[in-house]
Amino acid sequence: MKLKNFLIVMPLLFSGLTLAEYRQGVDYQIVSNPLPVKKDGIVEVVEVFWYECGACYNFNPVIRDWSKKQDNTVKFSKMPVTWQQSARNQAALFYTIEALGLGSQVHSSVFLQIHRERKMLRSPKQIADFLVKFGIDEKQTNQYLNSFSIKQKVERANKTIRQLQVQSTPTVIVDGRYIISPKRSFEEFFKVVEYVIEIQKPNS
Repeated sequence: MKLKNFLIVMPLLFSGLTLAEYRQGVDYQIVSNPLPVKKDGIVEVVEVFWYECGACYNFNPVIRDWSKKQDNTVKFSKMPVTWQQSARNQAALFYTIEALGLGSQVHSSVFLQIHRERKMLRSPKQIADFLVKFGIDEKQTNQYLNSFSIKQKVERANKTIRQLQVQSTPTVIVDGRYIISPKRSFEEFFKVVEYVIEIQKPNS
């Protein structure tokens, strides 16, 4: 084979290997009942997590760093699970932290409280006692936890998780259509996520 032709064929071969490396049904799944795509040129990446999940605790700083490296064609957000009442209370905590503008530091502190200090945050009282450390009194916490907007967000998360049939955490959802669960190393996981993002971009 002539060198010129060889140089043309080689990228195609490597491209083929890359495409074959990540397979639907093995490395990622297409959900049977996907969410509608906004068609705004932005791929939405959502991490479904649970505060009490040890893997989510380890995954949190990694996916946070990854999200900061994405350009304006990718929008990242987190969605808490709502599988039982304690998880729903923690989901309300997550959205309360967002509504109060307390930032990712307080979000990370929830993980630390549960996984390092071994103190659960399952009841409204435990949640209120936790937020006092950040200058939020119990009355204000309860107002947020019981507000219509927070309850609506928890219900929306619950509906989405049921529709997409999310069964484990952490799970990443790309544009409401693809589901990816961590396997092997975090590095390999994000390669799959980025691969799925690229194949979804023309449809976003």
